Amino acid sequence: MKRAALALLAFLALTGQRDPILVPEVSQHEVQVRQGFTGTELLLFGAILEPDGRRAGRDYDIVVVLKGPTQPIRLREKQKILGIWVNAESTAFRSAPSYFAVASSRPVEDIVDERTAAIYELGLDFLQLSPIGSIDPEEQARFTAGLVELRERQGLYKQDPGGVTIREQVLYQARIALPSNVQTGRYTAETFAITRGRVIASASAEVEVRKVGFERLVAEFSDENAFLYGLMAVALSLGMGWMAGRLFAFM
Repeated sequence: MKRAALALLAFLALTGQRDPILVPEVSQHEVQVRQGFTGTELLLFGAILEPDGRRAGRDYDIVVVLKGPTQPIRLREKQKILGIWVNAESTAFRSAPSYFAVASSRPVEDIVDERTAAIYELGLDFLQLSPIGSIDPEEQARFTAGLVELRERQGLYKQDPGGVTIREQVLYQARIALPSNVQTGRYTAETFAITRGRVIASASAEVEVRKVGFERLVAEFSDENAFLYGLMAVALSLGMGWMAGRLFAFM
């Protein structure tokens, strides 16, 4: 590890690298989801250094973005017609992160302008979704806001404008909670160091969320044998219903 760090510093010096470098780390590179999983908390920490290994000699802000696996999603609006809620307009997005959290040392709007925030997705207001087919910009903004609001209520989207602490302009850390309903898969933690509205360094780390034990066996079986899994689920439901009926018959 020490040799690799020295080699990296030597390479940066030879190539004339002038911008600081980020050295990120995550408290857990693997989160195991077992029966009774109630969520966990990830600690994202690291340091920012000059190319020669010295402490960064400038003030900077840190923004951390933790993003879960992307998935296609269709959103439907509900309208109340004659006192009944019915499905109205809908739209589909090609890829939407199943989890999205942003933590920063200050409010993002005080750190960068809207253009930079949009490029790096530094906040829920700048989440970039890819709609399927053509869609009116105002309609897209409405559905995006609806998705963000829905997943905020589920604890899957969040933003903490003071969630990153920086010590002596060298060490930083942020704590981000993963709720019990997170999707399994590979999560990416991106860290950005920003000075005077400009991203001067960035780095990423990965976290794998996976099921273990009996839950993993069930999930793998359902993926590999979907039809058989469906039949077994129906048979189990019928069997439980029959047993409940028999029990009540004897009471």
